[in-house]
Amino acid sequence: MKMTEMNKTFADKVIEFNINLRFSGHLPDGFEVMNPYLDNPETVKVMREFYHKYYNDQNRRKFIIGINPSRHGAGVTGVPFTDTKRLESVCGIKMNSVRTHEISSVFVYDMIDQYGGAEEFYKDIYINSPFPLAIVRKAKTGWLNANYYDDKNLFEAVKDFMIDSLKKHISMGVDTSEVFVLGKKNSEFISKLNKEAQLFEKMTVLEHPRYIQQYKSKEKQLYIDKYILALKK
Repeated sequence: MKMTEMNKTFADKVIEFNINLRFSGHLPDGFEVMNPYLDNPETVKVMREFYHKYYNDQNRRKFIIGINPSRHGAGVTGVPFTDTKRLESVCGIKMNSVRTHEISSVFVYDMIDQYGGAEEFYKDIYINSPFPLAIVRKAKTGWLNANYYDDKNLFEAVKDFMIDSLKKHISMGVDTSEVFVLGKKNSEFISKLNKEAQLFEKMTVLEHPRYIQQYKSKEKQLYIDKYILALKK
């Protein structure tokens, strides 16, 4: 029996979105897109496992928007802000083909722990990015993580794809009355997209986990409290 839109769970919709992700646009020289769902068959396996574990329902969720996946986080696991360490130690899902440590994942999972744990958090919250694939740029030392807004031409090249992706996330059943955007610079660009496409009623900006871990680690608890206060209200 073919699954209808009506009886699809949140998990079904996210998995379908991820495995159908293709970016065919032309990027400026020196930038490339990494698609973990095409690059590593195990990514699809663990990603399915994760969403079936935490999203196998039709609940409405609050939406947190990152920037774009890092090549060590969701660029490997297919799960936003989740490296292989936390995928295994917190979510109980082991990835055999690769091991990664991602700095943002440390903050996010410390915050999730204080929120009430992974089950409680993911029951309420869905995280993804406006550009849901990893972007890398060529440097002398090899390929490095890049943000979609690092280069004006890069942003122009991915803008329509980002609007389309956000609309697809909304159709999964996220609450559009308030969206939580990670990072001040990211919020300026999401604001532009929102003005153009009328996606969300209100935008709440939270400091990006990478920024907190890198520059504000002594005040980490303050930021964890800020996140939880914003998300639980």
